[in-house]
Amino acid sequence: MKVIIIGCTHAGTVAATEILKNHPETDLTIYERTDNFSFLSCGISLYLQGEVKHLEDMFYSSPEELQEMGATVHDNHDVLKVDAAKHTIQVANMVSGDVFEDTYDKLIMTTGSSVMVPPLFGIDNTRVLLCKNYQQAQEIYKASEKYHDIAIVGAGYAGIEFAEALSENGHHITLFQSRSQVLNNYVDKPLSDWAVKLLQDHKVDVHLEHEVTAFSGNEDDSKITIETNQGDFKADVVIVSTGFTPNTSLLTGQVDIERHGSFSTNRYLQTSDPDIYAAGDCCMVTFNPTGAPAYTPLASVAIRQGMLVAHNIFGHTHPYIGTQASSALKLYGNALATTGLTLIHAKERGINAASVTLETTWRPEYMPSTDPLTIYLVYNRDNRRVLGAQLLSRHDITQSANAVSLAIQNNNTIDDLAFVDMLFQPNFDFPFNYLNQVAQLAIDQEQAAGNGKPRFTALGNANSDQ
Repeated sequence: MKVIIIGCTHAGTVAATEILKNHPETDLTIYERTDNFSFLSCGISLYLQGEVKHLEDMFYSSPEELQEMGATVHDNHDVLKVDAAKHTIQVANMVSGDVFEDTYDKLIMTTGSSVMVPPLFGIDNTRVLLCKNYQQAQEIYKASEKYHDIAIVGAGYAGIEFAEALSENGHHITLFQSRSQVLNNYVDKPLSDWAVKLLQDHKVDVHLEHEVTAFSGNEDDSKITIETNQGDFKADVVIVSTGFTPNTSLLTGQVDIERHGSFSTNRYLQTSDPDIYAAGDCCMVTFNPTGAPAYTPLASVAIRQGMLVAHNIFGHTHPYIGTQASSALKLYGNALATTGLTLIHAKERGINAASVTLETTWRPEYMPSTDPLTIYLVYNRDNRRVLGAQLLSRHDITQSANAVSLAIQNNNTIDDLAFVDMLFQPNFDFPFNYLNQVAQLAIDQEQAAGNGKPRFTALGNANSDQ
């Protein structure tokens, strides 16, 4: 079977590796428009901060490695057109300019995403930088070596991480966010307020509800002007980090595409064309807390889908089980981890949701040392299911977010989480783990509201339709 993969960052790299491992007889060809594979963009801020010494360490595979495994690799090749009816693609060699055709039996679209570029006047100014790929990361590093006053537009994970990294290196940082809170997709207002204060404590100027409307200034000016709905600001350079948009234009009008512009796939990651599959940032996922499609451009999602699609092109054996969009952030020595729905997003979706907050320490205070810990647990009041959690501590609590992710995946209730078996040893834990404790708070809250009947998925009495 002849298989073509278009795009080779996370999903594409994993798909290629898995295909060649399990089906080495496959005629596999990879087309990638850049000269590098598998770049971990999450490492850009680590490089700016000096935690990672070499940006090249952020690659976990290479064209040469995949060639050695048996793939035909074409980097610096841009796919211009896909003809799904004819099973052909048109490709341009970006070095020589030659254009040629190739054919496939199965096509895997792992074309990823691009930085969402706001349609603003001045966005093409050379002092306005985007950040996602290796080349853009190099440009930002060079700018950070040259300039002191840096503005960042967008306060999601990437924007927050850039603000931390550059402020730690002595830069003056101004952060603009159009919404009333930072990390809007991941945390509720209390943790947003915590993050804003921490940034301000480290001399980052945070401007919420400041919508950037334009960039102005000549290329040779000493400063660029950032125009917002609440006044103008100046900086040496601007980093735009306003989210991502899926790269799906090659198949417009040939397969089903969702309203976000991403590919619609079935549970086996097959598009509406039976010979075309998609994985990673270019396609929709099932968001398990709601059961609805969502656009979740995370590397953790991409690599799982890449592995699954490598099996499913040979037969539908590995369904995709969805995501909780679990993620984490390290901010000035603090660990922030989230999974599932925030309270505000749950209510926006019409869910009868509530939350509880536990403030404790991660292990008993009689131990030689411990750290404070805050947990927000979000749950559905109607069926008592766990919907999401946000955890914060200087201690590494990220694996606890993974535990809650598993609870959401399995439709567990607050009653399940309150009494699930967890280890106790004072070096590591309380007799009741803090996840048990926060779920017990939720039970108490429901008991006080007259909703005290427990429901245990583990015992089979938490009907998924209730």
